[in-house]
Amino acid sequence: MQSIELKRVACIAVPVALLAGCTTFEDFIAPASEESAPQIVELPPPEERPREAPIDPNHFVVASPDASVIGEPQIVFTKEEHTFSDLAREYGLGYDELVGANPDVDPWLPGEGTQVILPTQFVLPNVPREGIVLNVASKRLFYFPPAEEDQPQSVITYPIGIGRVGWQTPLGASTVISKARDPSWYVPASVRKEHEELGDPLPAVVPPGPDNPLGRHVLKLDIPGYLIHGTNQPYGVGMRVSHGCVRLYPENIELLYDLVELGEKVTIINEPFLAGTQDGHIYFESHPPLEDDNVMAEQRLVDVLERIEILASEQATNFDLDRLRDAASARLGVPVILTGGQEVALTARARVIENTVELDPNLPSLAEVRTILDEPVDDSEAEEESADAAIAND
Repeated sequence: MQSIELKRVACIAVPVALLAGCTTFEDFIAPASEESAPQIVELPPPEERPREAPIDPNHFVVASPDASVIGEPQIVFTKEEHTFSDLAREYGLGYDELVGANPDVDPWLPGEGTQVILPTQFVLPNVPREGIVLNVASKRLFYFPPAEEDQPQSVITYPIGIGRVGWQTPLGASTVISKARDPSWYVPASVRKEHEELGDPLPAVVPPGPDNPLGRHVLKLDIPGYLIHGTNQPYGVGMRVSHGCVRLYPENIELLYDLVELGEKVTIINEPFLAGTQDGHIYFESHPPLEDDNVMAEQRLVDVLERIEILASEQATNFDLDRLRDAASARLGVPVILTGGQEVALTARARVIENTVELDPNLPSLAEVRTILDEPVDDSEAEEESADAAIAND
C-alpha cells in the first residue's frame, strides 16, 4: 500500500506531452501486475452460504457525522424467468446499476441460479447533507430529511432516470417550487411534431391515467422546464431516457412527494468518482463518466484522489493505490475498500440474500420491456409550457 502526494496526483492526470515522465490516465487505470495484486481473503463461496433477508433498499441511517458510506453489497441468485429489470425494481436499483455491477451477465437472460451482485452500498456525495441531492453520474437521488435533535442523520436513496445525450439534466442548485398530483400532460409542439413524423400522433393534452408519462406525482424545480416525477414506464428508471427531467419509480416518487416541502433545496451534481469513510476504512466508488461530460475523466479522478489523500490523513492510515487503480478501471459502481492489510473480495463481504422477486402477470412481456428501454416514449421534459401546465392541475 502507498499514499500519493498531491504533486504526484497532478502528474498522473496531465498528458505526457506536458509533463515528461508522468503516467497517463490510461496507464494509471491499467490492471495491476500479478506480482503486486493483493491477497484475497478466502471465505466460503456465496452459493454455500445461508440466505438472509434483503436489506431495506431505500432507507438508511448514517452511522456518525463523519461516516459517508451506507448500505452493504448483496448477492442474489436468479430464477430462470427473471431479468435485470425485475431484479432492479425489487431491490431498489436502476437497470444501469445492475448492468454495471455485473458486466459478464446477460441482463435479459441471466438464467437459472446465476449469481448477481446487487450494488446496494453507496458512498454519499461530498456535498452538504441537505434536502435532495441528485448525482447524474451514478443515476441516484439522495434525500436528507431534517434530523431530530440528538438523533443520527438518516438518508433516503432512490435510482433515477436522467436526460439522454443531447438532453442533459442541468447541474447546479435548485429548489422545489410546486407540487402536483395526477397532472395532465400538455404535449409540447416539438414532441407532437416528432411523433407525427414517426406515425404515432399524440393528442394536445394527455389526461391523468396510465398513458401519462409524468406518472401520478410531480415536483417542479425552479430551473425552467425541469421536473422530478414518476413514470408510466418504470423499466426505464436508472437509465438515460428522458429529455432532461428526473424520473423515479412510481412507489418512490409517491413517498418522496409526501416528504418534500415547497422550498426544499435540490443540488444536482455529476460525480462519477466518489470517496468516503466508514468504520475507519476509506471507500472508493467508480462509475462510467457520462458520454457528454464536459469535464475530462482525468480531472475528476485528480479531484477524488485529493479527497482520498485528505481522508487518509484524517484517518491516520494509508490506502492501496492498486485497488484504487483497479476500481477506477472496472467502474462497477460498487464501493471498494482501499485500506486494510488484505483485500476482501466483493463476493466475500456481500450479504447473500433470498430471491424475493414475484412477477406480476399484468406487467409487460420481455419483448415489450426491451422495446420500452430501446425506444423510450417522449415526455414533457425541457418544455416550460408543459411543466407549468402540469403544475396547474394541483
